[in-house]
Amino acid sequence: MLRALTNIFRIHDLRRKVIITLLLLATCRIGAHIPTPGIDGKALTELFNMQASSVGGTLLGFINMFSGGAFLKATIVALGIMPYISASIILQLLTAVIPALERLAKEEGEEGRRKITQYTRYGTVLLCLFQGYFMARYMESMNAMALSAGLSRQIVEHGGVGFRLLTTITMTVGTMFLMWVGEQISERGIGNGISLIITIGIIARLPQALSDTWRHLSLIDPNSRDLQPYMLLILAAMFVLVVMAIIMVTRGQRRVPVQQAKRIVGRRIYSGQSSYLPLRVNYAGVIPIIFASSLLMFPGTLAQFFGRGGILTSLANLLSPGSWFYTSVYALLIIFFCYFWTATQFDPIKMSNDMKKNGTFIPGKRPGKPTAEFLDRTMNRLVLSGAIFLAVIAVLPTLLTRAHPGVTYTMAQYFGGTGLLIIVGVILDTMGAIESHLLMRHYDGFMKKGRLRGRY
Repeated sequence: MLRALTNIFRIHDLRRKVIITLLLLATCRIGAHIPTPGIDGKALTELFNMQASSVGGTLLGFINMFSGGAFLKATIVALGIMPYISASIILQLLTAVIPALERLAKEEGEEGRRKITQYTRYGTVLLCLFQGYFMARYMESMNAMALSAGLSRQIVEHGGVGFRLLTTITMTVGTMFLMWVGEQISERGIGNGISLIITIGIIARLPQALSDTWRHLSLIDPNSRDLQPYMLLILAAMFVLVVMAIIMVTRGQRRVPVQQAKRIVGRRIYSGQSSYLPLRVNYAGVIPIIFASSLLMFPGTLAQFFGRGGILTSLANLLSPGSWFYTSVYALLIIFFCYFWTATQFDPIKMSNDMKKNGTFIPGKRPGKPTAEFLDRTMNRLVLSGAIFLAVIAVLPTLLTRAHPGVTYTMAQYFGGTGLLIIVGVILDTMGAIESHLLMRHYDGFMKKGRLRGRY
């Protein structure tokens, strides 16, 4: 491993890619500490620290995790890269149901993909304008919350139309800057730029989690201790097991054997080659968790934006994070969205027709409809196991915080949940890309046996 890390800087092209990636990621982290004009960042941080228990599991906490803590500080990149991710997901769904977009993505080649990317950028701008405006309204409404909490300073000194317009434009530009940085990392760096921005933001909150752990351990003052040392050992062992399980499921696949038909060229008969068709266990990735979290947290977020009272508040109280009802609905929604996303992206009929055209078949299955039914049945079984795993990992932080009062949500999200899934998956992808560069230039990879392939 250490020799492979040293070899990275011996290859000029790879060294340049790694340095560019690190510098661009550092630029993103600098933006996470530049406050938005008109907002008192210190007062806002103090207020959120008072309400840390109510923010951790909400949609605000979910967005804050993706922005690397910039959301709760109301910095220029407070919206993070989430609008771009949301626009990408929406466009992928539209591509599966609108024939014109599907034809553009699959038949137009590079020009079609360029247009899809352009549409995604337009959608990102629209989402940023919408979210930035409501973010400004939310900041103005927090003046009353700061007053009731006993803070001497206001969050927003001078509200109004000018403040809302400035905040909306600033946060929109911040997200577009992050999107540009992600594209530069994908083009000039080691690749996977958007995922790396999310990962570095999640990892940036690790010091806060370690600080919370140290504070709850209270090694100097045992009387104020609410987290015993043996519990820390249990959490560490759980962390190792969860990471191992995520790696196994992320890389896990069902290899369906396929056989090419015999070909006769002149007087020669070429026997068909045997291969396999990889079907991933976790086909949808973390997208079902994002869908389920956004849907469940939406009523509570609207209630915070537009005030208390009415049906909206009652629904938000019913779906408050931490309750057993919320946890059960959350898990069921994740399973549902796993099937929904797979159904929109995986087409067994098209795959069966492509295999038939190429002269490839699954042994024991006739080409055409029987092959499509076999692939559909196999994928449904894989999706069920992957969906159950995602649901367990997603609700694990909530279960930990309920099981032990000394475990905060900031600490628990590093023992499960969306953050850990993203970190492990992106690290596997990045190490796989770097190892490919090393092996291509006849250097040893990260592993002595086998090869690190990351996510398929």
